[in-house]
Amino acid sequence: MADVGSLRWSLLRRLSVLLALLLLVSGWSAYWNGRAAADTAYDRTLLASARAIAEGLSTHSGQLSANVPYVALDTFAYDIAGRIYYQVLDGRGQLVSGYDDLPAAPAGTPRTDDYPALAWFYDGQYRGHGVRVVSLLQPLSEPEMQGMVEIRVAETQGAREAMARSLLTDTLWRLGLLAVAALVLVWLAVGAALRPLGKISEAVEERQPDDLRPLRLVSVQRELKPLVVAINHFTERLRGQFERQAQFIADASHELRTPLAALKARIELGLRQQNPTAWRETLEDAEQNTDRLTHLANQLLSLARIESGAQAVAEGGAQRLDLSQLARELGLAMAALAHKRGVALALEAERPVWVLGEPTLLNELLSNLLDNALAHTPPGGNVVLRVVEPGMLEVEDDGPGIPAQERDKVFARFYRRHTEGMGAGLGLAIVGEICRAHRAGIRLDQGELGGLRVRVEFPDSGPA
Repeated sequence: MADVGSLRWSLLRRLSVLLALLLLVSGWSAYWNGRAAADTAYDRTLLASARAIAEGLSTHSGQLSANVPYVALDTFAYDIAGRIYYQVLDGRGQLVSGYDDLPAAPAGTPRTDDYPALAWFYDGQYRGHGVRVVSLLQPLSEPEMQGMVEIRVAETQGAREAMARSLLTDTLWRLGLLAVAALVLVWLAVGAALRPLGKISEAVEERQPDDLRPLRLVSVQRELKPLVVAINHFTERLRGQFERQAQFIADASHELRTPLAALKARIELGLRQQNPTAWRETLEDAEQNTDRLTHLANQLLSLARIESGAQAVAEGGAQRLDLSQLARELGLAMAALAHKRGVALALEAERPVWVLGEPTLLNELLSNLLDNALAHTPPGGNVVLRVVEPGMLEVEDDGPGIPAQERDKVFARFYRRHTEGMGAGLGLAIVGEICRAHRAGIRLDQGELGGLRVRVEFPDSGPA
């Protein structure tokens, strides 16, 4: 299993990215909110200064003059963060007082609705600096002069930007401290949350190889319970596997011990004889017992191969195979044995039938089914191997068959209906194991020929 790093550090990295994005968004929002607040505060001051200048307007001999109050000049003359400029224009647009080149309001600038005045606020450039300007129209109704006087007051934006930066800095400092505190708390919280997982790891590590008891679910978080349950299920399956292996080894030892003891006793008895005829009989009996042992050993090896083959199927290693082709090849291979036993072997496979499976296991399944059918069919009998769609295999004979009450028992290992004969009671057990590995259904019933019919149905593997 590849090492993908620490879970704690992975969570912290992802949380750090999210917090950094939050800082950026919050900083951007704080800056523009601070700028809006500064504009609102300083715009009110600009308008108050423009009104103070408007109150000092007067006419004398048909000439407009602006008596700028000292309080207005003191309010915006010079500021530590910027500078203030003003301009007074008469109704003809002629300069009355102040700076003569302040920028006019751009076309389409809306009048402000925040104050009861004919005022327009806008941004502009003046002497290489950005400025905020208010343009106030003051009605003039004097006997000597009537019309609208425009008063412009401009302020460099240093004070506003300083206020916005101050709010931004304060916000970032606060959020930064909160982010650091959150990361520390997350580090501690993740460590506390992972502590039960460490206890589970220690509990598994300290166990002996033969200790397959379930893990306890005491003091385990809800999110960790599925992991403990999965471990317990795996342990339960592993224990069952070990128990089956131990039982299989015990049964195999018993099955091998008996024929070996009989073979040894028969040879010892033959060695005591002086008659060559008795020696020959002893050798013939030894040959038959050796054949039984060879057959039993081959079946035991087949069971061992089923374990690895079943694992390959479970891990997705199954291949797409033509069941009809497998049946034809095996039928040709066993034709000589059927002829030797005087049994007619027929194959019915009209077209390709595709299944997903492991080739060695499927060959073993077909071989055991045919061998079982040939062994229980009397000379002159018939055995039919049939492959039909979708994914169904049948082996039928006209032998004695199996009673209905014993059909479930024959899939148990080392179960024999009769003590005589070469069979070790493993043929149909092997077939059952292979069917389970392929998730195939198997059924025993009476066939049309009067004997046993074994039907195996594989899962649908889709079109060829």
